[in-house]
Amino acid sequence: MILLEAGNRVIEETLLERFTHEPEKLKLTLADFDGVTYYISTPETKTEILLSISIKCFPQLVAYGATEVLRAEYGSRLLPTAEQGYDVTLRFDLNDLPQSLEEKAALAKSAGLLKRNVLAAPFERAFAAQTSGEASELMSVQYRAEETFYVQAQADRVTVVFSTLFKEETDRIFGKVFLQEFVDARRQPAIQNAPQVLYSPREPPLELRGVPGLQDSENVAYVTFVLFPRHFATDEGRKEAISRIQLFRDYLHYHIKCSKAYMHSRMRARVDSFLKVLNRAKPEKPEDQKEKKTASGRTFVRKV
Repeated sequence: MILLEAGNRVIEETLLERFTHEPEKLKLTLADFDGVTYYISTPETKTEILLSISIKCFPQLVAYGATEVLRAEYGSRLLPTAEQGYDVTLRFDLNDLPQSLEEKAALAKSAGLLKRNVLAAPFERAFAAQTSGEASELMSVQYRAEETFYVQAQADRVTVVFSTLFKEETDRIFGKVFLQEFVDARRQPAIQNAPQVLYSPREPPLELRGVPGLQDSENVAYVTFVLFPRHFATDEGRKEAISRIQLFRDYLHYHIKCSKAYMHSRMRARVDSFLKVLNRAKPEKPEDQKEKKTASGRTFVRKV
């Protein structure tokens, strides 16, 4: 199974091409996971590129420090007011870029991680609180219409809970198999240091008991990740943990769809093989329906 990238490859490659070639007019709208929309444009001059993002849960993320996270990552390139219809806008002046190709590539990659950095705010706050030995509030982010993730720092851990909705019965069955495998895989000696994973169909975990608005349906499941200090002790470990855990929902449903596509292809191949067998096994006609020929070449059917 592949691992999805945390960044948007189209944004990264588009900006890197503009950073390394002659300026051109640009107007591009992109869609990403979880209903996120990007808009890249050169509204005034060819040397000024604006990158904007629209994400439905942005007001919740602002309450958890998203603006501070973005300002720390992008500095003066973060505009104080976003373009109309969008939540965040970055500005890139082609006349004020780093000189080396490596630095330009790093800047383009950072821009491609815009969605990741916006969603990182509650995780950063929880990690900082836990490092200080404090507990945080239960931070909820409704990142999809009917799905929410929750983050909370405790004295010795950070707990992340995803609620995910399976709209089809087959998706629910595949999802149960995948999620149970997440729980069982940690028993292997090679990955016992991985975060603890708990799976709860329908019934919310203890961390969410009493939270208003939870769905009571057989199509809803809850997955809990327990992160201990060793998982985010270093800056690199913290960034990697945030990037991986954000993609969990997309990773799960992507592979459910891949599994269904694979099974459908196998079923079609098996049906084709059965049809070939049936075609080769055509029964012979009874004697009274067989055509016979006379010595002169005429055909006739013998009637009994």
